[in-house]
Amino acid sequence: MTREITQKRRDRVDAVTARRQKDLTLVMDNIWDPHNVSAVLRSCDAFGVNRVHLYYTTSSWPDLGKKSSASAKKWVERVRHSDPAEMIGSMRSQGYQVLRTGFSETARTVMDFDYTKPTAIILSNEHRGTSPELAELVPDEVYIPMQGMVQSFNVSVAAAIMLYEAFKQRNEAGFYDEPSYSPEELEAMREKWYTR
Repeated sequence: MTREITQKRRDRVDAVTARRQKDLTLVMDNIWDPHNVSAVLRSCDAFGVNRVHLYYTTSSWPDLGKKSSASAKKWVERVRHSDPAEMIGSMRSQGYQVLRTGFSETARTVMDFDYTKPTAIILSNEHRGTSPELAELVPDEVYIPMQGMVQSFNVSVAAAIMLYEAFKQRNEAGFYDEPSYSPEELEAMREKWYTR
């Protein structure tokens, strides 16, 4: 049975896909908690991130289930990786600045980076931090300044804050006013989305 596609749905899909950001992404580095992963995907959808990268070597990709993430996982593409050098090298060859969360002496605040550049941010497991093989490849660290006794946010909260900063900068620069995808890419994306 074919689902009838209403004009209202087409209009909504067209409006949302036109604002998707082709060159803003996250890398999920062995984040195992399904609730956190689901929340990160919701933030990606909310701020126009179309694709996330999955680097899972010590943890398996969590079973998100239909209820916990159905509202987000079907709207955000997921690309799996197992080779860290290939993943980071590919991003850099496309002009991305690649950042990872961290608190070293050289780390800079989330507000110190220019997110109008193509950007990939690595979000890692809260307890283990960035996988060592990724840390070797990505020296630039970003952190969210905090004023309390607790030293870090939950990973899904951190993702939302960082994506909001990127959204704010890109929105002020007019990035959401014109599609970042080509007309052909948009048409292909919309055809998939209409029936989801």
